[in-house]
Amino acid sequence: MEFRRVVVTGLGAVTPLGNTVEELWNNLINGVSGCEKITRYDCSKFKTRFACQVKNFDTEKYGIDRKEKRKLDLYAQYAIAAATDAMEDSKLNLEQINLDKAGVVWASGIGGIETFLEEVRGFVTGDGTPRFSPFFIPKMISDIASGHISMKYGLRGPNYATVSACASSTNALIDSYWLIRHGKADIMVTGGSEAAINEAGIGGFNAMQALSTNNEEYQSASRPFCKTRDGFVMGEGGSAIILEELEHAKKRGAKIYAEIVGGGMSADAHHLTAPHPEGLGAINVMRNALEDANMKPEEIDYVNVHGTATPRGDIAETKAIVAVFGEHAYKLNISSTKSMHGHLLGAAGALEASIVVLSIKNNIVPPTINHKEQDPEIDDKLNLTFGKAQKRVVNAGLSNTFGFGGHNSSVIFRKFVE
Repeated sequence: MEFRRVVVTGLGAVTPLGNTVEELWNNLINGVSGCEKITRYDCSKFKTRFACQVKNFDTEKYGIDRKEKRKLDLYAQYAIAAATDAMEDSKLNLEQINLDKAGVVWASGIGGIETFLEEVRGFVTGDGTPRFSPFFIPKMISDIASGHISMKYGLRGPNYATVSACASSTNALIDSYWLIRHGKADIMVTGGSEAAINEAGIGGFNAMQALSTNNEEYQSASRPFCKTRDGFVMGEGGSAIILEELEHAKKRGAKIYAEIVGGGMSADAHHLTAPHPEGLGAINVMRNALEDANMKPEEIDYVNVHGTATPRGDIAETKAIVAVFGEHAYKLNISSTKSMHGHLLGAAGALEASIVVLSIKNNIVPPTINHKEQDPEIDDKLNLTFGKAQKRVVNAGLSNTFGFGGHNSSVIFRKFVE
């Protein structure tokens, strides 16, 4: 069977490093930290009092008025905003496409946790009478963002959500790619969003000892690969990608950022939260992605790693890269952009896939910032792109995302060539 080719024709982002793709990219290549003290609630009694928050977010810019905003959890607001920018970037004319062949696969690892927290808090502090909002459930559920996006644009093709913890939006991206590749759709709006910077989100991850607690040096607390790393820094926001069948894109004269050529999935089958110590799941998922793309390891130039700055995760992932790429591992550029934008949980994969696409387009690899001390358990011959962005030709790039429960997903992009 001959598969259809799939290309990227639109990008949108609402992130701690900026609410446009251009602003995000400029801050990434300049090594800017998006971390700041938490301002949304009194965090004085929490172990972690900082996060990478979205700043200056104006819902009306995206057609969400005050009345509509009350019906949307923040994670869904981020989803609509990112999708709106991506659709505008793609310059799709909705009157000239088959809306039955245009769909949405959107991801969120947690969904409307802010809505859940507010509604339950209202109940437990009341007199026991169940006075819940009629919008409680529609605001909270993880699939509702894809529904809102499809309704906004009248997209009647495949429509659903993926939930696989921090691998969620890479799974959404792979599903969308495969739907187009197999002829089930011509256009897919895909990505992910998350908004878990609140008492429940921070408190819950603190209880797991997953978050950094470096409150004294919070701006540099996200330290992937550094010996002094002590956990990830929470991020939030949304990232959207428009995928389109190649001939469909060419026919309308679309701008093409890059081609998506492969996706892989695997499971660690090892532990509830910890990765396999030798990175077996990570090895399998990268090999699966390369096989799906019909590419050799030597054809990859850049790997945007999961790289959360957890003590065990960074070691396992670098071991996996050496196992998969062999000697070529030392010719790769590798970076963890989570050092700048934090960990967007279910939205991380879409954001980091977009960053790989932008690296291919611009031939620049964003850095891993905040590195202070070499970890003896991490191979020091790997080019982890510490400190500064590096210019190089990026013909192909791979993005890794791994989630609690042992979920692993990888996706590969390369420069578009006729």
